Amino acid sequence: MKFSVSSSELLKALNVAGGAIGTGSVVYILEDFLFDIKNGILTVTATNMEIAITTQVQVQSTENGTAAIPGRILMDTLKGLPPQPVTITLDEEKKLVELESSVGKYKMAFDKPEDFPKVPEADNDDKFSLPKSVLAHAISSSLFALSSDEMRIAMTGMYVQIDFDKVIFVATDAHKLVRNTYNGIGSSFSTSFILPKKALSLLKGVLSDNGEADISFNRNFAFFSWDNTKISCRLIEASYPDYNVVIPVHNPNKMTVSRDSLLSSLRRIIIFANKTTNQIVLSISDQSLTVSARDLDFSNEAIEQLNCSYEGDPISIGFNARFLIEMLSVMQDEEVVFEMSLPNKASLILPIQQNEKEDLLMLIMPVMIPGS
Repeated sequence: MKFSVSSSELLKALNVAGGAIGTGSVVYILEDFLFDIKNGILTVTATNMEIAITTQVQVQSTENGTAAIPGRILMDTLKGLPPQPVTITLDEEKKLVELESSVGKYKMAFDKPEDFPKVPEADNDDKFSLPKSVLAHAISSSLFALSSDEMRIAMTGMYVQIDFDKVIFVATDAHKLVRNTYNGIGSSFSTSFILPKKALSLLKGVLSDNGEADISFNRNFAFFSWDNTKISCRLIEASYPDYNVVIPVHNPNKMTVSRDSLLSSLRRIIIFANKTTNQIVLSISDQSLTVSARDLDFSNEAIEQLNCSYEGDPISIGFNARFLIEMLSVMQDEEVVFEMSLPNKASLILPIQQNEKEDLLMLIMPVMIPGS
């Protein structure tokens, strides 16, 4: 098997698929790319048995063939080359791959393609489509809210709920919650599944803003495809908690504030907060917001005043500043709305204006103020 290809185009394909390559795996073949050439199209596949990524690139070749090629050494070699045509030749007799560039030749052993794990494929009609930008935003605005507690395995992943015409993405660690709702997917079924964090991180890295992604699933796997790329991932097999019960519906106190101003203030105030709790206090009355923090162990204290628009009774409520910073950092609106009821009840953070098809809700649990 012999083919020629642009080094930059090949490296681009390897960077996409390479996110699924296992490192330090006891199964050596999982550190390889599977190369499969048919009719001038090179299909590159990588998997770690939990996630598989397949992408394609056009090459110049009059032959078809398959080989499993060590991933790291091939990628590092291509990264070190300037963009140029390269020729890759497989010597079946010596079991060697030779990569030839304008400046030299590089040889490495390849493995038997039949040893490469079979990649799962979608086998049912339960599928829907989403703009890639919507899926990317749902992931990027939720990753920080996933739990790292393996004892609550369901909450380490993102819950995806398809309810006929809408899809809901939920992430929570019991201290904070993010719910993204997208309407108008036009599906004909109602179901749910849980995507693992590793798959979400990979998707975030390869999703672009243009076009749509097709999403399908079965009992064990979810499948994502667009253009020349396909990704499959094993689902988390667990029951997700009923997140709706923690979302308060009666929130008479409403504050509208500049997102950038509050975010900047929090980044300064957190310096003076207790390093264990990261507690800051929002004291709100009339059209004034006071942001403060104290660390009694080191006699540190900070206080700032911000303008806001407020409807409701005066309230002082404590939050983990790090959580607030994470939430405000992934929101995009110039202003955000805080909806609150009592200092010991969960509060909601919402965009000042929701998109016609999209709805974003963030929830944060309070940190009790000493003496309150």
